[in-house]
Amino acid sequence: MADTSDIRTPAQIEADIKRRREVLAETLDEIGVRVHPKTIMGDAKAKVASSVDHTLGRAYVQVNRVVSDVKAQFVDEEGSPRLERVVPVALVVVGVVGLLTLGTRRRRN
Repeated sequence: MADTSDIRTPAQIEADIKRRREVLAETLDEIGVRVHPKTIMGDAKAKVASSVDHTLGRAYVQVNRVVSDVKAQFVDEEGSPRLERVVPVALVVVGVVGLLTLGTRRRRN
């Protein structure tokens, strides 16, 4: 004797076909959106922006670390300037600026 639980009515078969068509249509729509040039360009732009943000973030951290290291050379833990380091650097800067000024004046004459 045949198992009657596998027997479906034509209405059930049609409903199943209709449901499967709807699922297939949704899947095709989703694929169409994914492969659309605007979607691909948007994804590429987002990846580039993320990469740039990541690179800039790393650069910021590195620059911040260098600035902190340089600041630590000229300022003590209490925030007071270390005159034994500031004065020689200031003298060198004044000397370099003076030499550049003299060189510029000589070229003009």
